[in-house]
Amino acid sequence: MRILFLSFLLSVSAGFAQTPCVGNTADGYPCEGFDLIAHFSLNDMNANDGNDSWGWVDPDSNIEYAIVGLDNGTAFFNLSDPVNPVYLGKLPTHTGSSFWRDIKVYQNHAFIVSDINGNHGMQVFDLTRLRNVASPPETFTEDFHYDLVGSCHNIAINEDTGYAYLIGCDDFSGGPVFVNLSIPNSPVSAGGYAGSGYTHDAQIITYDGPDTDYIGKEILFGSNEDRVVIVDVTNKANPQLISTITYANTEYTHQGWLTEDRKYFMVGDELDEIFAGIPNTRTLIFDVEDLDNPSFSFEYFGPTPATDHNGYVKGDVFYMANYNAGLRAIDISNIESGIITEIGYFDTYPSDNDTGYSGSWNVYPYLPSGNIIISGTNGFTLVRNPALNVEDIAQEVQLSIYPNPVNNELNIELQNETIQTVEVTNILGQKMSSFSNLNVVNFVLDTSKYPSGMYVIHINETLVKKFMK
Repeated sequence: MRILFLSFLLSVSAGFAQTPCVGNTADGYPCEGFDLIAHFSLNDMNANDGNDSWGWVDPDSNIEYAIVGLDNGTAFFNLSDPVNPVYLGKLPTHTGSSFWRDIKVYQNHAFIVSDINGNHGMQVFDLTRLRNVASPPETFTEDFHYDLVGSCHNIAINEDTGYAYLIGCDDFSGGPVFVNLSIPNSPVSAGGYAGSGYTHDAQIITYDGPDTDYIGKEILFGSNEDRVVIVDVTNKANPQLISTITYANTEYTHQGWLTEDRKYFMVGDELDEIFAGIPNTRTLIFDVEDLDNPSFSFEYFGPTPATDHNGYVKGDVFYMANYNAGLRAIDISNIESGIITEIGYFDTYPSDNDTGYSGSWNVYPYLPSGNIIISGTNGFTLVRNPALNVEDIAQEVQLSIYPNPVNNELNIELQNETIQTVEVTNILGQKMSSFSNLNVVNFVLDTSKYPSGMYVIHINETLVKKFMK
């Protein structure tokens, strides 16, 4: 057993949730560990369907923005007051309406593609224009239209290199189309890769993982309908297939995301619950420590039969858009032992948790505030884990915590005041232990009954320190 400590101290600030999750519900939405902050329906955005989402933080003001894909365009929200987001307006689709729209952000620009008959191409929108919207909601115009592609299902961007990968287009057999974004409002074609056929989704990184053969290379992890492909795309003129991963009960290899240590690739098969007789939502975990020889590690099955869609890793949590079952948060801190556990959810489709395509299409968990964007048939929903609502302590506090792994204990010392209360929660705010009226300088916390995972210690109701067991 290992216990790691983060070196920073935190303090709890007042929560700003509009509707807290109480008794597993928030304003009629089933939930656990997530509060409802705000919601805009499709009708509020003059749309009939919703799809992808992403986020942007203005580097000048640090104001956060939500970007929400719709059947007929792309909506933008100012989140400076998260309880009262401002709907700034919509960039209409370049051609007709579509169920499929995908958005990514690079260098203060949004890049938007759509899977639709016709020449939608890639829209480029300068997000700094959102700073000065006089009369929202406005109808925006694109700043540039990239017309060297027509219909594309998806887009991924490696922000380290400034290349976009347009995915599922009409070119290169549906494989990734390379576009140089070094001048964001003037993209340049850079070729593509057709060697592995149609790619549905991909994550591309400048490799910094355990396989020393590929350090510094640009590596694409593609979800290619019936398999996962790992491709070296460093040389855009000569991409090289590194390896292919297949697995049992394949129906549609939809999307995947790497753990932050790059050891595992977590994959969702969108249709296995419908056509392969898989009883509950299945996530496949592949060991990719050796890119030349990746292997199946284990499967995780969720608590419902809902169809899985997009999932993203942030720290030790995998956030999944699980369609009819909503946002699902899964603790992956013990993934090396083959154990991952659901620790919270927010269900934007209360009617049922069956297979199907209602509810949550996408989640975006990367806003610095910790607020999470959910998009789909319920429109735009903003939620928050109240346990993560923390800020840096304004003045230094002499707090020390020493692990004693042999006895499953933590020794807590506070030098400049006495310890009155100690409360331990998991990372979604569920209480594990609580102690009051202590009036001590040293306190020994017994963690023997805690499952492996990330926890938060609240001391004197204001001081917080995270630890992992």
